[in-house]
Amino acid sequence: MTTLGRFRHLTQCSTANGHFVVLAIDHRGAIQHNGSYSDAEFAAFKAEVIAHLLPSCSAVLTDPDFGFPAIVSGALSGKAGLLAPLEVTDYSIHPTERPLKRIPNWSVEKIKRYGGTGVKVLVFYHPDAPNAASLRDEVAEVLDECAKVDIPLFLEPIAFSLETGSRDSIPNAELRQVVVESAKVFCEMGVDVLKAQFPLDAAQSIDEREWSAALKELDDACGNTPWALLSAGVSYDVFRRQVVLACEAGASGVIGGRAIWAEAVTLPQNEREAWLATTGKQRMNDLAMICAAAAKDWRARAPLGRPEMSAGWYV
Repeated sequence: MTTLGRFRHLTQCSTANGHFVVLAIDHRGAIQHNGSYSDAEFAAFKAEVIAHLLPSCSAVLTDPDFGFPAIVSGALSGKAGLLAPLEVTDYSIHPTERPLKRIPNWSVEKIKRYGGTGVKVLVFYHPDAPNAASLRDEVAEVLDECAKVDIPLFLEPIAFSLETGSRDSIPNAELRQVVVESAKVFCEMGVDVLKAQFPLDAAQSIDEREWSAALKELDDACGNTPWALLSAGVSYDVFRRQVVLACEAGASGVIGGRAIWAEAVTLPQNEREAWLATTGKQRMNDLAMICAAAAKDWRARAPLGRPEMSAGWYV
């Protein structure tokens, strides 16, 4: 049974029907570099994306440096949920040695204090990596911090190749095993929502029957924990196909980023506005409609359910 605070925040992050339709735009260094943006321009870019796509979203995942200013500008209204990342990834360190590195001077408590309704943590995780146990310990620490302020944790485990350290060179058989096993491990630890990686690489397999079977394994591994599908930088057309099958398999929605808005990064400002107002908006609305038709209400997952509210519940 979830606590009232976490239940309240999860309802703020989801639609009335219990579906997560979340715009992810917490990306930092690489996207800023690709667009050749100054800090002010990068914040303005994020505000533009949020303003155009928000009408179809239940929540936005964005960062404190360049995304949170959209709250003050009015682009990110208080009607949508607000997820914030806790971590920053140091790609210079091999993932088998990479600890969970937090954004300096940022914390779970600050996310809650500044209006956040969820905490996101990304970990590059392989169950056979030498740092697997220490990463689980670090996630457990974050769970404790979230429990103290009654805010849900959205955990994003990303699989990688032990040999190369890359998330792009892992064979599908291993990818499927790692994604499913990681889901089982972290869901059993008590994360509130799994921000799930697609369990197969579409570049290696386009067989939707294989996709559906892998997604069923992922859903089973999540047990009583709701999960939402991340986009991981695939094309929009591929992501859309993945979302349909994921929702049919039991996903409670999407947390989509570059697949939705990547083309806007390098467009001139006037072209970007037009693209976001048409193609970007259409994509976000399309995903919202898919979720409305096929996603699983997160409240249907057993231990979350609805908090018991008998008289004196707050004592």
